[in-house]
Amino acid sequence: MTKEATLARIQDIGLVAVIRGPSAGLTLQMVEALVAGGVKGIEITYSTPEAEVVVSALADKYGDSIVLGMGTLTDPAQAKAAQAAGASYLVSPVCEADLVHAMLATGLATMAGALTPTEVFLAHRLGSDVVKLFPGSLTGPGYVRALKGPFPNIPLMPTGGVSASNVAEWFAAGAIAVGAGSELCPPHLAKEGKFSEITRLASEFVKAVQLARAAP
Repeated sequence: MTKEATLARIQDIGLVAVIRGPSAGLTLQMVEALVAGGVKGIEITYSTPEAEVVVSALADKYGDSIVLGMGTLTDPAQAKAAQAAGASYLVSPVCEADLVHAMLATGLATMAGALTPTEVFLAHRLGSDVVKLFPGSLTGPGYVRALKGPFPNIPLMPTGGVSASNVAEWFAAGAIAVGAGSELCPPHLAKEGKFSEITRLASEFVKAVQLARAAP
């Protein structure tokens, strides 16, 4: 999948599940539950045990039926490793020049993390295709709307603080997509074996995103 196609699919589906799995095995089961609920955007964070092994297994199992990426990159060396594992996009919670350059060098879709206006602008200037607004829980949808004033052409994807009940507000404020972690796939449900509950949450989240995107 080309970088442009990946970005188009992320914007089209509008929802990325940010997964910090408790173990490799449970993470694979979490993804299966999410996909069963209709979630097609999957981000496996480097804070997940054996994250690259997990991504490789997911790439083999799902191929292009999901949009698979790796997140929480903090070391430039992780960019190539994530690509080799099968990631089609790369996400970092920070905006650090060497790291962003390494992510861009892979040719994959790149999302650097930023919070302040200066950080958002820097991430964009460095070449980040989408700026991950993080943590969104500290700001809220109104902050996206405020950033869109000076930066109308910078694609923003808030992560953190996004739920099925407020996702419409994030899209109305100008987000091109949203990232959802514990609100969508709580690790404790995986530890308790409640994968049907993860599927239920996923289905509700996907419906909320679709309704929000369909709103005039």
